[in-house]
Amino acid sequence: MSKTAITKSTAGQKVFRALDAFKIETPSWGYADTGTRFGKFYQDAAAIDLADKLSDAGHVHALTGCCPTVAVHVLWDFQPGQNPAEVAALAKKHGVEIGSINPNLFQDQIYKYGSFTNADPAIRKAALDHTLYSIELGKKLHSRYVSMWMADGISYPGQASIRARKKRMEDCLAAAHKKLSKDQILLIEYKPFEPYFYATDIADWGMSLLYCKKAGKQARVLVDTGHHYLAQNIEQIVAWLLSENMLGGFHFNDRRYADDDLTLGSIDPYQVFRIFNEIHLHARDTGRYADIAYMIDQSHNDKSKIEATIQTICTAQELYAKAALVDHEKLARHQSVDAQIDAEETLRSAFYTDVRPLLAEWRRKNKLPENPLQAHRESRYEVEAAKERKARRKALGIVQSGSYA
Repeated sequence: MSKTAITKSTAGQKVFRALDAFKIETPSWGYADTGTRFGKFYQDAAAIDLADKLSDAGHVHALTGCCPTVAVHVLWDFQPGQNPAEVAALAKKHGVEIGSINPNLFQDQIYKYGSFTNADPAIRKAALDHTLYSIELGKKLHSRYVSMWMADGISYPGQASIRARKKRMEDCLAAAHKKLSKDQILLIEYKPFEPYFYATDIADWGMSLLYCKKAGKQARVLVDTGHHYLAQNIEQIVAWLLSENMLGGFHFNDRRYADDDLTLGSIDPYQVFRIFNEIHLHARDTGRYADIAYMIDQSHNDKSKIEATIQTICTAQELYAKAALVDHEKLARHQSVDAQIDAEETLRSAFYTDVRPLLAEWRRKNKLPENPLQAHRESRYEVEAAKERKARRKALGIVQSGSYA
């Protein structure tokens, strides 16, 4: 098939429309040195400061054309007294904008027994004050999303009242919600376990949904694709949240065991495809796409950080495009008569379609490199960044060292 035929085909039009609207936010922390609770493997090209992170994010966006915003972690990315306007200008210099604002309610020593759920009112106030500061920061940066991941939980039976902790969480989230601008969305994430293992205070999507409804009409559930037990049906969760108009966003990654932060689709690409299919199907049934924030949440300890980010972006585009090719009319006909095999084959047919030629054509149309990963390597951006940042660390006296248990 010629390039012109590809572009004009029904499949090509579906894929192009899907890709034009599909935007993915990259995380500032994904470009910096991070690790596991056992330690870190350092990378010379890892970002040292926010300027480096925004530079890396701008480079990724220039290659992929679909990552215009960068998620920031307040304690990691903003210095006390820092002018938000300067940060916005720095982001613009690198061709991106500041995206979701992520308060940090797990790093400080006072949060040993929780933040919003802590029994100590002074600690709860400190956590809420930091969240309110983050909300105000978001207003100044014209950021739409305030993304809450709460590490709160307990490790042992009888350690604390589960119901009392629930009430404290409800009160603090409602107080934060009251301070949102009319355009801001409060995203509430969930995680079944870690760092606490007996009872996590927001352990699943149902808890997050109830907290959102208690908080207010501008609160939505954030689904991290790594925050589930292996047997959970994530696309069913997505379908339910879509039906309730409560799906706010995603954190993209993959997992073999738990929250492994692996590149998207590296373990189960068919699951990601099925999730995207539910989103496309919902749009077909309602006549509009749900308002969803697509974000990456990965901190690679061994893979090249920029290359892993590009891998995830390209995989997400491929799977989103494949899901756009599902013949939902045919699927509905098969479903109406319980034609199990035919219905399943309708999905499988789209999943096994090679959309890479369509992606290459879309990239050419948008004056982007056909192969972003190859273009990144040929640019030598990471090689030069490694040289410059290694020298800067030496000049600044930054020592990269970690301990392992």
